[in-house]
Amino acid sequence: MTVQQLLKQHDLHSFTDASVFGALPESAINWLLEQGVIREYEKGERLFDRQQPGDSFHIILVGQVGYYKYHDGRYAYIRDFKQGEQIGFVSLIALHDRAGRAEADRATVSLEINSRVYHDFHHQYPLEFGILMMNLAREMARTLRNVNNLLVEKS
Repeated sequence: MTVQQLLKQHDLHSFTDASVFGALPESAINWLLEQGVIREYEKGERLFDRQQPGDSFHIILVGQVGYYKYHDGRYAYIRDFKQGEQIGFVSLIALHDRAGRAEADRATVSLEINSRVYHDFHHQYPLEFGILMMNLAREMARTLRNVNNLLVEKS
């Protein structure tokens, strides 16, 4: 899917409210849309699978993605990633292969940002890169808090 096709179906302003894009100017969001890869998935299609290189992350533009973690010989459902959230950033930043699979729960559109685009964004938009990093870190912190809450509930 091209940026033009995406923007015919969805207004750019609808993406500025996404948690990953929070406080980013439209020019920076446009750059990411143009440099990244916009992908469409049908229900059940995988964005990635375990043991694949973790050299990119996906921003969910439309739809929802379920994440299934692989450990000790089996998969377990972890959670759904909704419109405006990202999936896969932990693998990118930790420099490790995927530890599970991401599967579209319904028709989904994602923006895949690979390590090159991520690096180039830092050089092209240094101030905005800082904002993006804060947004990504904030999302990871919220996830950690939710996991910690689950651990407390289970004990």
